[in-house]
Amino acid sequence: MASQKILIVEDQFIEANHLRIMLQRAEYTVCSVARSVEQAEEILEKEKPDLVLLDIFLMGKRTGIDLAVQLREANIPFIYLSANSNEEVLNAAKATHPNGFLVKPFREKDLLVALQIAQYHHENGLESQLRKETLLQTQLATITTGQANWEQKLLMIAQVLQPFISFDFLVAGFSGETNAGLTNTLHFLRIGFNEYQIMTLAGLQVISNLKMSEIESLQSKTTAGADIEFYNDAKFRSVVSEPSMRKIIATIFGMNAMLSLPLPQASENDKPFTFTFYNRREDAFTQDQVALGHRIRPFLTLATQNMLARGGNTNSANSAHVTPPLPSVSPNAVFDDIIGQSPQLTAVFDLISQVAPVDTSVLITGESGTGKERVADSIHALSPRKDSALIKVNCAALPINLIESELFGHEKGAFTGASEKRTGRFEQANNGTIFLDEIGDMPLEMQVKLLRVLQQKEIERIGGKAPIKVNIRIIAATNRNLEKEVAEGRFRLDLYYRLNVFPIQLPSLADRKEDIPLLVNHFVQVYSRKTGRKISGVSDKVLKSLLTYGWPGNIRELENVVERSVLLAKNNLIDHVHLPEQQPKKISERAEEVRLKTIFENERDYIMEVLKKCNGRIRGVDGAAEILNIPPTTLGSKMKKLGIRRDFSV
Repeated sequence: MASQKILIVEDQFIEANHLRIMLQRAEYTVCSVARSVEQAEEILEKEKPDLVLLDIFLMGKRTGIDLAVQLREANIPFIYLSANSNEEVLNAAKATHPNGFLVKPFREKDLLVALQIAQYHHENGLESQLRKETLLQTQLATITTGQANWEQKLLMIAQVLQPFISFDFLVAGFSGETNAGLTNTLHFLRIGFNEYQIMTLAGLQVISNLKMSEIESLQSKTTAGADIEFYNDAKFRSVVSEPSMRKIIATIFGMNAMLSLPLPQASENDKPFTFTFYNRREDAFTQDQVALGHRIRPFLTLATQNMLARGGNTNSANSAHVTPPLPSVSPNAVFDDIIGQSPQLTAVFDLISQVAPVDTSVLITGESGTGKERVADSIHALSPRKDSALIKVNCAALPINLIESELFGHEKGAFTGASEKRTGRFEQANNGTIFLDEIGDMPLEMQVKLLRVLQQKEIERIGGKAPIKVNIRIIAATNRNLEKEVAEGRFRLDLYYRLNVFPIQLPSLADRKEDIPLLVNHFVQVYSRKTGRKISGVSDKVLKSLLTYGWPGNIRELENVVERSVLLAKNNLIDHVHLPEQQPKKISERAEEVRLKTIFENERDYIMEVLKKCNGRIRGVDGAAEILNIPPTTLGSKMKKLGIRRDFSV
């Protein structure tokens, strides 16, 4: 660590000097201190630091977020230094993928631990990506040299690509070709976690109800450029506005984004082979996936060349449902308790499968009743820690005066009533997983202590004389908007960053209504067995009413409705359900209107009110700085820290 060079980008002299002293005391080398983005850019041209400590708000028009984009491109890890900011600033900072957040004021130990964690994640993130891509290369080589036919090989390639470039629909074949395209081009519609419907162009012709001549004409117009490109939302709609196979796919299957990955041609006479990924999400693809596509393109090129050399063609049926035959430990059984096959839920399964094998912290968000605990169960069951304990803690249910003892334990006699030693939940979860449900309800003073547990991997019992090392994986969940909680000073930014390493957002039931029939059948079977009744299902009228209801209580509310209906059913078919009337306004929204403001909000609102009265004037007689009795530079700094723009908005 002693040889590491740190660049400090901070416009407040006292804070920058304090950082320099702490770093030099820990034997880091501070290569320089920059007060603006421009100064930092000059330093970066001369030397490449090992890590950058970066304040968000700096002198000049450009912010630390602007510099962060350059640091990410240069592969230099960085940690933001910031007080709590508004939600817009936090989202912009998050989008740059920092290696850490430090909230001012911070202790020297917090700084040093954050540096170690940032460097570890930076190095291991690169290693992990390299390992995954090396594994992909090996998988592609195994697939293409195997004995399977063209269809099976392309299917297995689709399976191994899914974790890298998530898709709901994939086209693999010759761009713009008709004769070759009819026999070699395959379409993969994802219909489950590990299940695909495979179609040739002939099969797509049947589904689209077009003539084969029309399909051939559209196929000939569907050409791909030489570069890897992605099209989201409005750009995608523009691409599919003209007649082509892309328009057919977007219209029939409801796709809203596309990434085209053409493979390079060995010669001008070669046919262009392209993988085209489609997704129902409007923001599905990013520049990161373009960069990934460039790295994996050589592997795909070699794979398809080998397959074609072995006689690539398909004699398959026009359309078939297939589960990829790759030998692997399938997580399907783990997901048996999570009912549904919607694209939104399938995307969640993908995320669970990606994060479960590693020890990364996971933050599960979503409305109450969406199944966050089931997701935590699945992550633990698929992890290397599955044979150790999964300890669950509902942070909202713990009394404030007992929460520290409950989490960290206490020694006998540590306080009045402590008649015996107590082992806390973190200690109980040693070598396993701890699930912190409703983490957004944890008091601020406990958030500080939790952050130190996450950073230092040790806890202290109340009344204990020495820290205790713990080896745990953290999974947290909340139904709150933590970005908003951070912006309003109720949740620590640095803790949020440490928990939000791998976010999983659960869709509401209203967003995946196609799963309601499956859920209803599941709950009918469960409660029929429990009650000893022989209920076969629900009537069409009941199912229609269940599909049109808004489900503010999500899956939990649906389960309660089905349980009650099973008990009240007069015959073996449920033909009536009682659904509550929809409330026009949520109670939580009314509660928000009467909530007391934080000090942060009061200061921000007061400055905005003064600025409005001064028509935005900061300096001079009757300027906002004079009215507030502070120097104009101080006011400018406060406006930056509080996220106030010159148009009085935030």
